[in-house]
Amino acid sequence: MIVIAGATATGKTELGIKLAKLLDGEVISADSMMVYKYMDIGTAKPSVEEREGIEHYVIDVVLPSQNYSVKDYIEDFDKAVQKIREKGKIPIVVGGTWLYIQGVLYGLSDAPESDWTLREKLYSLDNLELYTQLQKVDPEYANKIHVNDKRRIVRALEVYYLTGKPFSFFINQHNFKSKRYNFLGFILERDRQELMDRIEKRVEKMFEKGLVEEVKKLVDMGFKDSLTSRQAIGYKEILPYLDKKISLEDAKKCIIENTKDFAKRQIRTFRNKTDFEKIEASKFEVNEILDYIYKKYNQEVRDVSTR
Repeated sequence: MIVIAGATATGKTELGIKLAKLLDGEVISADSMMVYKYMDIGTAKPSVEEREGIEHYVIDVVLPSQNYSVKDYIEDFDKAVQKIREKGKIPIVVGGTWLYIQGVLYGLSDAPESDWTLREKLYSLDNLELYTQLQKVDPEYANKIHVNDKRRIVRALEVYYLTGKPFSFFINQHNFKSKRYNFLGFILERDRQELMDRIEKRVEKMFEKGLVEEVKKLVDMGFKDSLTSRQAIGYKEILPYLDKKISLEDAKKCIIENTKDFAKRQIRTFRNKTDFEKIEASKFEVNEILDYIYKKYNQEVRDVSTR
């Protein structure tokens, strides 16, 4: 399979669809928020038209009020791979959620499964308080993540409170060199300022498409009851506006700022992934990148066939 990873707004979605058309493949999303139905605008989920007839998997699989874990994703991912291979097509994984990508490619550690009751208690605390707790019980892992990376902080604390052992213990025990699938991995990168500009334009377009109305509908559907979907950037910032606590302009600024911070965290996360090749998307046209990956894939297929 081919894996296209990278920070938000780098152009992964467009590249993945074009690559699927070129190689007769189908796309598996690796985005933790695209799994939710009705969360379309704020997640930049490709529309049916934008998919250009390419089948997409692990998109729209649960309601916004439902919780969804990495383990759930791996199960859905494996089923998608099987379906694609049964068709004789190539799985093309596209997304920026490294926890998902890491899970399907290298497996999960022996850390305990999610405890949603405990998570709810942890999510009710603010980021700084959570991060301070993590620094005390697992300084090794705390040093690897950002104070605003609430999902990872909560997961690490959850594991500690369930087992009495730091999350870093389980990570260090796991063999992340053992692959569940053979793959060619690519990470899209862009010039930092260009990426920030792309993020601002994307957020503006989201508001033009009706982001506020989308969030209103989600609230009516029980969106606030989910521990995971309500953490999505582009949605959580609209809630204070709907409660008349901030202006719409302030909500927009928060989304832009949080998305930029998120992109920077993604860049740091993907920085040292040795199984992936970096592609500077700012320097090449999409067709040039497609041609490069196409040739690389065919060469890999030839190499495997002669081993």
